[in-house]
Amino acid sequence: QQISLFNHLLEVNLFKITVFVITKRILETEGTTFFSFSYKCICFFIVSVFLLSCKNEINNKNEIEKNPLSVSFERFDLKFYNNSPDVIPNLKNEYPFLFPKQFSDSVWINRQKDTLQLLLQDAVINTFSDLSFLEKKTSSLFKHIRHYFPKTKIPRIITLTNNVDYQIKTVYLDSLLLISLDTFLGSDHPLYEGIPYYIRKELDSKYLLSQIAEKFASYIIPPNENRTFLSNMIYEGKKLYLQDLILPNEKDEIKIAYTQNEIEWVRENETNIWQYFIEKQTLYKTDPELIDRFLEPAPFSKFYLQLDNESPGKVGRWIGWQIVKSYHKNNPEISLKKLIKTSSQELFNLSKYKPKR
Repeated sequence: QQISLFNHLLEVNLFKITVFVITKRILETEGTTFFSFSYKCICFFIVSVFLLSCKNEINNKNEIEKNPLSVSFERFDLKFYNNSPDVIPNLKNEYPFLFPKQFSDSVWINRQKDTLQLLLQDAVINTFSDLSFLEKKTSSLFKHIRHYFPKTKIPRIITLTNNVDYQIKTVYLDSLLLISLDTFLGSDHPLYEGIPYYIRKELDSKYLLSQIAEKFASYIIPPNENRTFLSNMIYEGKKLYLQDLILPNEKDEIKIAYTQNEIEWVRENETNIWQYFIEKQTLYKTDPELIDRFLEPAPFSKFYLQLDNESPGKVGRWIGWQIVKSYHKNNPEISLKKLIKTSSQELFNLSKYKPKR
């Protein structure tokens, strides 16, 4: 408590010092006319409001982190592979949802001895011998989730291996979260040799929290009300916007699983992307091909232009994200719960979205 009080006083004093220094510099600038004085007053007001909002944001984050909530990971992978077949009946009682009834015990006994499975498990142990750092980060994630969605159940979190099935890295249900650790070993891991780079680059633990947040967003956000390209873009945009709130310290490129070069490219080409969508009248089309071209993970987006090879995949998700952020900016009074339930057309109309030039 003393440390917490000290940190709070430090933040308050730093805030006061910052305001004082900036104000002093503004008032010391040359010029004594009425208009220059008025201008200085306006500058002082703007700076004060900005710094106050920053301070309030810091205080809000601190309040969220004060929540004593903590999570722990159940290492099913260790319990399964580090024990003899005798443990299987007990594991079936403890984790019945991981043992389909149509499979006999012999299937699981053979799996315990399978060379490939043991190789995967060795790689997992070498990479994730200690999960305390992930538990701490995941606890922070669920503190933020609870802040915005107080009725959310804290799920039982279980780690396992799943044949490097990169299409199902995590599974989020109402009270259960499954994490396939063998899909987060690092993009350059030898076991991922042969997997296309655009997929392999996401098989890294730095994306694990974002993966969990994305699965939570998919669980909490209502599905599309129609199949238009615009509706699909905004649905993906809502999921990314929710990540902004529940992963406030995460970089944008991590949330959307881009490299630094890719995030810079979409920022620089936002106008060009949007102009293409408008000119080709894609927004209200229901062609599934548009989903593959601009929303699904891919080595690049398919404009069928020279810039294709320069572009990352999923640029439609990026545009949807910017539309949702524009909606929030222009409608700050709208609650998060209302935002995620707002139809794509209404959200788009009220967003007043214009790409940054």
